[in-house]
Amino acid sequence: MTAAVLPLPRGGARHLTGTGTLIRLALRRDRVLLPVWVLVVAGAVSGVERSLENLYGTGTERAELAADMNANGSLRALYGAVFGDSYGALTAWRIGGYAALLAGLMSLIIVIRHSREEEETGRQEALSAAMVGRRAPLTSALATAALADVLLLALCTAILLGAGRPVAGSLAFGLTVALSGLVFAAVAAVAAQLTENARHAKGIAGAVLGVAFVLRAAGDAAREAASAGSHPLVWASPLGWAENVRPFAGDRWWVLLLPVGLVAGCVALAYALADRRDLGAGFVRPRPGPAHAPASLAGVYGLAWRLQRGTLLAWTVGFAFAGAVFGGIADGAQDIVGDNTGTRDLIRRMGGHPALTDAFLSTLVGMLGLICALFTAGSVLRLRDEESNGRAEPLLANTVGRLRWAGGHLVIAYAGPVLILAAGGLAMGLSYGITAGDVSGELPRILLAALAQVPAVWVLTGLAVLVVGALPRLAAAVWGPVGLVIALGWLGPVLKLPQAVLDVSPFGHLPKLPGTDVTATPYLWLLALALALPTAGLLALRGRDLD
Repeated sequence: MTAAVLPLPRGGARHLTGTGTLIRLALRRDRVLLPVWVLVVAGAVSGVERSLENLYGTGTERAELAADMNANGSLRALYGAVFGDSYGALTAWRIGGYAALLAGLMSLIIVIRHSREEEETGRQEALSAAMVGRRAPLTSALATAALADVLLLALCTAILLGAGRPVAGSLAFGLTVALSGLVFAAVAAVAAQLTENARHAKGIAGAVLGVAFVLRAAGDAAREAASAGSHPLVWASPLGWAENVRPFAGDRWWVLLLPVGLVAGCVALAYALADRRDLGAGFVRPRPGPAHAPASLAGVYGLAWRLQRGTLLAWTVGFAFAGAVFGGIADGAQDIVGDNTGTRDLIRRMGGHPALTDAFLSTLVGMLGLICALFTAGSVLRLRDEESNGRAEPLLANTVGRLRWAGGHLVIAYAGPVLILAAGGLAMGLSYGITAGDVSGELPRILLAALAQVPAVWVLTGLAVLVVGALPRLAAAVWGPVGLVIALGWLGPVLKLPQAVLDVSPFGHLPKLPGTDVTATPYLWLLALALALPTAGLLALRGRDLD
């Protein structure tokens, strides 16, 4: 109470009072999530760099790889164009775009979590009653994201330098990843001023990130294979700017001025908007709801559907698009790999088949399953959001029981992956069936292979329910196991990790479909675990106090 009446410093510095304390608070809150995210991205860079050395030992093999990738429009859309055939240039091509994408996703989540989300929950109002300047919350959120991006810059640069890559290219690669993160941190800062809802702010910033990826992919797909330049659509995307820096293939430093300028402009706009609104308010006013609720909102299941339907639709459409792209490139697996024995062995190891095309399809289907785990974790965490933001308490004060309330959201968390993977499997099966000339034969087996990933996804769903139910204050830690499973699935075969380590992931126990004989035993064990984990979590939720 005493701090609330102490005078703030005079001048512009008073607007930043308390920034350091808020940064320390943010770092403490993200002490698990932030390091895990950074290490996963850096580990992916390291794993790809090492795998390229093992797979392509000669300059001729690397030159053939670069030519084959540039000749395939679907692969250019997926990974971007190749601008050089050195190990460094191939590393930048293979993982640079996705590292930039993940850095952007990490940064926008951090900024909205520590700015708009704090206002929405009312915590910022309590802090602002003390010695906290008007601009301190936004500044601390941006600074936390910047610290994470600088750490990524340092780790990525050090990894490439440690592998013997040139200093200039290593630094250029690290800067592209870090500046991509800062761009979407700045975009998120603007989005946080526009809407009163953290979920909507994430949707706006996430949509900008998605459009940036689509523009980059469409531009690279439309680019002429022999062209030395980039398509205008690539230049229209911040992720395209990261590609056009061209680390280890010319190191075009001047391109870095584009993200720097965008960051400066968005940050200035975010501060200007923040100075002109009330705490908790946004510039886009929420639409008033109808006077009477529709019948679909009469129960907890309708409410959960209303809250999560937008996210579910976005994931379903995204998987359908990804499945169509994956199916389009699968028929060319033989041409993509060529005569490179190392690449053939890697694909067979990841896909679990001696037949190259089936191994490639199995690898792509497995990627869909791994990525779907992100949806289901976020869907379960919506339970925790409703509880911590105080929206669950009014429901539970009536005749709605805890298990029934939780069940509304868990229906989406468990049924959602079935719908999402079905969309991805249908699109992949149809796309591959058309290119292979056998839609009736390929579509059902690829669809079943996609749906076969569901039990493994449900295990992670159950783990998330257990954490939310028994350890609600550690709910954000759910992303740790999800990140570990994704890392094992993507990098485990590349790094030739022991099978005992790969078996930590529930996906490691699934048959490699399509093309492998199926036995019921692994599915029964996974389904049993997927049932036991949420049961324990719901029992814990029923017996504990609400936060």
